[in-house]
Amino acid sequence: MRKFWESIYCPNYISGYNPFILKGMNKAIERLALAVNNRQKIVVYGTYNVDGICAVSSLILVLRYLNADVEYLIYDRQESDARINSVDIKNNVDFLGAELLITLGVGLKSQEEVELCKKLGIDLIVLENEESDFVNDYIYINPNQKGCQYRYKNLSTSGLTFKLMQAIAIYYNMKSINKYLDLILIGIQWAKVPLKGENGVLIKEGNKFLMNTNNNGLRSIIEFNSLEEFNNDGINNIIEFIIPPIGAVGVMDNARIVLELLTTNDKDRADQIVKYLYRLKTNSSIKYMES
Repeated sequence: MRKFWESIYCPNYISGYNPFILKGMNKAIERLALAVNNRQKIVVYGTYNVDGICAVSSLILVLRYLNADVEYLIYDRQESDARINSVDIKNNVDFLGAELLITLGVGLKSQEEVELCKKLGIDLIVLENEESDFVNDYIYINPNQKGCQYRYKNLSTSGLTFKLMQAIAIYYNMKSINKYLDLILIGIQWAKVPLKGENGVLIKEGNKFLMNTNNNGLRSIIEFNSLEEFNNDGINNIIEFIIPPIGAVGVMDNARIVLELLTTNDKDRADQIVKYLYRLKTNSSIKYMES
């Protein structure tokens, strides 16, 4: 049975394909809307690579627009297969008072973590795009899971997050969702996923919004670097700025600073962060050359 928000799916203001074809999306929107409408604490958990940072930043911006009570966490271990364990949940997620945990490109380590979340009263929405045979008894969105009819299986984390954002936009009748494609474009390009199909659509549309972005962080990066061309080289220059540098405070803290840059509504603060990142990257390069 179709939900009422599915019936208003409108290609005129949604770039790409119907997000509700993704298995689990209906349940995700029902739970997310409950959290937003009742000001329940939402925690968004993502990785510190460029794709992850762009995914977290864009979702945070949409949820803030809806006046949601939202915080974020960055996965702090350098592992290719990012999985949240019980310590993460107890010391970080539950510490923030989460009632809903949304993970972007970060799965759960085992059933133990699922049971712990149930015990703590934390509901789960997990988005990931790796092939998985794991049977999940929480809200799970993965185009590669069994039974998912979504045509495009090779979305990056930021691309998959944009599908959730599209579903949010349809539910709340938001007409401006495509403006966040400036961030999604950068995440997709960093992830180096195939640019056929939906990825190509998101890249093409994202370029339109990047040129005239109203994201303070991206605007500060563009102005600082005097970027005028938004071809591959121009976008790669932005990516280089977004990659968290290794500095005195550590890569994790710098990832949080980059995330602040991309979500701040204060242009002066964005300018300050860009200058800080430039100095940090310059100093890191000098030390590397001297070593």
